[in-house]
Amino acid sequence: MKIALVLSSPPAYSETFFRSKIKGLQENGHEVILVTPKSKVEFDLCAHKTHPKIYSNKLVQVWAMFLVGLSLLPYYQRIKNYYTLERKEKTSVKRIIEKIYINATLLKLGVDWLHFGFATMALERELVAKTIEAKMAVSFRGYDINVYPLKHADCYKKLWQHVDKVHSISNFLVQKAHTLGLSAATSYQIIPPAVSFPQIAKLARKLQSPSIINIVTVTRLQHIKGIDLLLQTAQYLKEQQIEFDWYVIGDGKSSKRERYFYHRYEAGLEDYVHFLGKLSHKETLKKMSEANLYVQSSLNEGFCNAVLEAQALGKISIAFNTGALDENIINKQTGFLVEGLTAAALGQKIVNVLNLSLVEKEKIIRQAQERVKNSFTLQHQKEAFNQFYSL
Repeated sequence: MKIALVLSSPPAYSETFFRSKIKGLQENGHEVILVTPKSKVEFDLCAHKTHPKIYSNKLVQVWAMFLVGLSLLPYYQRIKNYYTLERKEKTSVKRIIEKIYINATLLKLGVDWLHFGFATMALERELVAKTIEAKMAVSFRGYDINVYPLKHADCYKKLWQHVDKVHSISNFLVQKAHTLGLSAATSYQIIPPAVSFPQIAKLARKLQSPSIINIVTVTRLQHIKGIDLLLQTAQYLKEQQIEFDWYVIGDGKSSKRERYFYHRYEAGLEDYVHFLGKLSHKETLKKMSEANLYVQSSLNEGFCNAVLEAQALGKISIAFNTGALDENIINKQTGFLVEGLTAAALGQKIVNVLNLSLVEKEKIIRQAQERVKNSFTLQHQKEAFNQFYSL
């Protein structure tokens, strides 16, 4: 079976989800083709094709469209079929020409499945799979279902009519997609993120009770990740006279960074909250391994891979009970979920967890590690994707 995977960029070496998926499919005898925008990065696991580039210079763009048009001559019948399908959707001739250009690489493919790695990547490409006589799959990962539709109402109306199967990293995102118009009859499969448990577990450290508590959060510096609440929670802990260092790993737009840095300064938290910026995956795991607690302050999550990694590392994880985080954490068994999106609630939960006995903490850690080991491994993920395309 030939499968084309459409992504926004080639997966980096540390992006285990996509690399593991591709390796697993290849191990099961499938041929995988990666399609991305033009990139300086050369992908090493499979054939890598790129979309035609959009140029700001109009003359250069016209020349590029001419060359791409020539390359499509052997696919005349396909282009004719695609044109007919788009006209039935009442797409203007001008827009069809533009779409033929941006979809040229995909229109040349001979594959069994065309899989868009994010739902947003299928926009303006909804009819390509039908044109090349392939089945179409899309993945739900969080932003594409939780955020993008808020600014673009009915953006997936056309996609829902043509998608053959959905992959989602959580049940929560599928249910959310149903409220956005996805038919209940559309086939879907839940395949959550996974971790290389044996490799990560090697970094786990023995549980300690230090005088200064080390807290880690892996996130992006943006509103939906609850950074304001994180800072307010830090202020709550400071007022409770708890000695702590809270390390925030992740980056964001400069305007967001400046805002949060100012709020930290204004609250007198510069000696307590440390914004480390973006770290490599190896550096992130090392910093997480040094923590006493892992805290996720997100207002919503499609699923959180960092929580899985924290649990594999033997860190008690705390998060708000929102989005799919209850699929990451079984409350009071593998970690703790906080009801109510308030700093006081999160801060009090942190205090309560710190006050647990060593025996209680070790029980939570052991149960969390067992769940990750048994349900969220790369091998489980590989087997699930092989099944996904066989149905």
